[in-house]
Amino acid sequence: MTSTFLLLVVFGCVASSFELPNAKVDPFIAGQMPLWRQEEADVVIYRIPLLSYTPGGHLLAVAEARKYSGGDAGPKFMAIRRSVDELGDTWEPMQYIVDDGYLIFDGLNLGNVMVDDEKGIIFIMYTYCYHHDRCDIADTKLVKSLDDGVTWSKPLNLSQQVGTASFAPGPGFGIQKKRAPNKGRLVSCGHGSGFGGGVQCLLSDDHGITWRWGGHITKSSDFVPDECQAAELPDGSVMLNIRNGHRYKCHCRIVARSYDGVESFPLKDIYEDSTLIEPACAAGLLYHRDVLFFTNPKSTTERVDLTLRWSYDNGTTWDGELQIWDKASGYSTMTAHPGPSQYVFILFEKGITSTTDSIEFVRVTLYDEV
Repeated sequence: MTSTFLLLVVFGCVASSFELPNAKVDPFIAGQMPLWRQEEADVVIYRIPLLSYTPGGHLLAVAEARKYSGGDAGPKFMAIRRSVDELGDTWEPMQYIVDDGYLIFDGLNLGNVMVDDEKGIIFIMYTYCYHHDRCDIADTKLVKSLDDGVTWSKPLNLSQQVGTASFAPGPGFGIQKKRAPNKGRLVSCGHGSGFGGGVQCLLSDDHGITWRWGGHITKSSDFVPDECQAAELPDGSVMLNIRNGHRYKCHCRIVARSYDGVESFPLKDIYEDSTLIEPACAAGLLYHRDVLFFTNPKSTTERVDLTLRWSYDNGTTWDGELQIWDKASGYSTMTAHPGPSQYVFILFEKGITSTTDSIEFVRVTLYDEV
């Protein structure tokens, strides 16, 4: 009897430790390492980090390998690294899965990585000729992996489905809705020239075979919603956290919410979050274990001081923060393994005086669990 009782108590403690989603978080950095460094592999710089879990329990990191210059236009490789383990302690060597050539002026730009958990497919959506720098037609393209990110398809051009307006997904990750309405829908939001310019979202209800336009937020005057990250909340609504391109009303983030599966973003549900100050930069957003997480350079003037914040009430208030890096910090993104994982993973542009020195992977432990 005593042994049985002790076994139940011990099992109960372990289960509650890893399965109770409402525990207050106490994040700390548990590990970190650079995945790319400036001028590695004869590439000038690496930029625009994307990060995702894989259906098989690994991590997938993606970046632009800018061949000759640091500018947004110009030829690039799409570079990936895949973790050997689920925590990102060890990574496979870099591989290039897309090469846009050497004689072009306006190549590929990232991008959203998306996981279709129902089919076990990983997608990366990106743009080509976004800036129309000595090229005329912008394309939205897609590559996919059916084997957990080991091999990748040739790029699929979506222009016949969605047109040729400039559209830059993310940068970050797209989502698959896990709740009604439109459970199973793939959502990839970004910014571009369509619908009068501003934020737009592409939707797929057949596991990435076909895509169509969904909700959009049109720019006007100094209101210029720009790069964005989506997260699904517990009620099935989708939140967008958006770069405030022209610092409309404040040096802070724009937030929007959709309640109809990203078919629309009602004006009454678009607002500025004055707590989330920014220097105009892409940021990370992630909903995990009943907590909303946010990363960006915590400054109104410079890309410095990458900070992780968290909220227990879907961003109404922000309850705590953890400094990830105090010096040059650029674009950032996050991911977590589905379920009760106690880790959040961050990938960001890091440097001493320049944000393009390296792309750094950081593992954050949320709970002091044993």
